[in-house]
Amino acid sequence: MKPNRNYPLLLASQFLGAFGDNTILAIILGQLTLKASRGEITPQELSSSNALFTTLLFIPYFLLAPVAGFLNDRYAKTQWLLGGNLIKLLGTLVAGGSLFMGYDWQGVGYFIVGIGSCFYSPAKYGILPEILPGERLVKANGTVEMLTLVAILTGSISGAKMIDQFSPQTCYAAQVAVYVLSLGLNLLMIRTPSDPTVRLSASVREFFGHGKYLLSVPRLCRVLLGTTLFWICGAVMKMNFQPWGLKTLGLKDNTSIALLGLWLSIGIMIGSVLAGQLHRVGDVRWTRPYGWGLGLLIGVLSLVVDRGMVIGGLIVAGISAGLFLIPLNAALQAESPGSKLGKTIAVQNFMENLAMSLGGAVVLMATKSVHGTAPMIFSGLAVVVVVAVTWLRIPEPDPKRGASVS
Repeated sequence: MKPNRNYPLLLASQFLGAFGDNTILAIILGQLTLKASRGEITPQELSSSNALFTTLLFIPYFLLAPVAGFLNDRYAKTQWLLGGNLIKLLGTLVAGGSLFMGYDWQGVGYFIVGIGSCFYSPAKYGILPEILPGERLVKANGTVEMLTLVAILTGSISGAKMIDQFSPQTCYAAQVAVYVLSLGLNLLMIRTPSDPTVRLSASVREFFGHGKYLLSVPRLCRVLLGTTLFWICGAVMKMNFQPWGLKTLGLKDNTSIALLGLWLSIGIMIGSVLAGQLHRVGDVRWTRPYGWGLGLLIGVLSLVVDRGMVIGGLIVAGISAGLFLIPLNAALQAESPGSKLGKTIAVQNFMENLAMSLGGAVVLMATKSVHGTAPMIFSGLAVVVVVAVTWLRIPEPDPKRGASVS
């Protein structure tokens, strides 16, 4: 067979892997919904458990990011596509075993899934230049991103639907099948090159050295903090959907709660398309107005209980979020050193996952220490977004260096 068979196999495997990552979280959180509806846990316990389990996927991304980058530079990318899925499969088996060992083991299993996802993620992007000609890379990256988004949405909704209708044992059996199929596709791929000259110490130094550089350039630093704010916002909203849907909106099942994320994602997609039409690369002048709009809309959501208004509010909030994020991403990619774009994205992922983990910790403390309700979490997030965006005054680029002046 032709070597480029790796590309369609990668796309299929990536879709299944991302689908599984989100399905398993929906299965875990869905059991909390059922417990809450039966009165077995309080609304505060629901909120704190939701924040804890959701955060478990983010933690490996910042703890192991430098190591994951080294392993994917040192060894064949096809090996780590396979290795990442093997670790995810192990995590799923541990989570499934929790049905006999206790519910909390599902958190251990999901954390292991996060480790697998952390090692898999650099490989899915890093392999593209090795299996495709240069002129196809932009389209290929876009295709991978699109499939990832579709997998996130369909995985979340499918997992919620399954746990509403089937036993946890059946759901985990289906989850194992998804990862086994993804593994099978990885095994069919032709092995890509490795580089035995790569050393861990040098790779880690380069990672943190480039991060220090990005933070030392005022414009790039502010742009990077802006993208981080977007992901904090998204993570906290996602954590809050379950208690908000059950307690405030009166939703009755996991599927209805999962659809809240669908409406927000539709808005983000619309906003992303609009951003590409309205702004040229490097044009971040409208970042603050879009951010203020996002903060205002989150605040409005804390007051709304009508389901029709909720859907509209989520879509419009998503549009504001997409308009906020895309110009920042484009500026970061265009203005950071071209030869180190991969490291720039790695540093960006590191900061975003660290921030999302901190966001989860704040939600956890708020629900445990002050018994924060879902509307209170939204109100607090709205204030944080407005204050942060007000501070986020991005300098104009320096034409001499393509970065910024202070």
